[in-house]
Amino acid sequence: MNVSLNGKNAVICGSSQGIGLAIAEELALLGATCILLARNETTLQAAVKKLDTSSAQHHSFAIADFANTGEVKKAIDDIVAKQPIHILINNTGGPAAGPIVEATADQFVNAFQQHLINNHILTQAVLPGMKQAGYGRIINVISTSVKIPLPNLGVSNTIRGAVASWAKTMANELGQFNITVNNILPGLTHTQRLEKLTENTVAKSGQPKDVVEKGMKESIPMRRFGAPEEIGAVAAFLASPAASYINGVSIPVDGGRTGSI
Repeated sequence: MNVSLNGKNAVICGSSQGIGLAIAEELALLGATCILLARNETTLQAAVKKLDTSSAQHHSFAIADFANTGEVKKAIDDIVAKQPIHILINNTGGPAAGPIVEATADQFVNAFQQHLINNHILTQAVLPGMKQAGYGRIINVISTSVKIPLPNLGVSNTIRGAVASWAKTMANELGQFNITVNNILPGLTHTQRLEKLTENTVAKSGQPKDVVEKGMKESIPMRRFGAPEEIGAVAAFLASPAASYINGVSIPVDGGRTGSI
């Protein structure tokens, strides 16, 4: 099975920590040269140093705040001016928790820009290089809420669904160029995002943290939270030549928690 990414360049968004960094680490292990994209220069510098360089890669980073679509466009334009990009990982932190009936219009607009609009800007920028190379992998890290909406995540459920529909449309249009577009749907994974969701539940329920976490784990057939590197492994496979005929799908990586087939 060919999973080598030697000679491939990858842009990984939200990659200074958590799932994004775990994906970058796995891509580097397969030989990819990684360009990390996030907003915190200090954490990016530390993250780049963690990446494998056994295939003589020269990893780097770029800075952009995903709350500012102009910054994202400038960053990706600068990146593609220096080298073609073969792999794009669209990944950024999710919207704040809360019931949909209490969400403001601005929350929806901001989340739409941070997720779908930025994904679109990034994808449009890398497409010419992918088409010329005859190889492209666009992987969106979304949420299992595109299968079944999650309680108390009204804005997130809405925006994640929009991204999934955008991705499927892109997959239909780009498959002819050997460019695949797929989604990874992480379940409850050990990240700062999970910590925030746990703290929110503790505050609302008044239950101790260990009780809340126990209840969350009991909702998962495997009775544990996922690890970021388990998400990274799926992304690395989808980015590889071995996944060349997988296109337009949304893959839950959630220990079996999602209740749909």
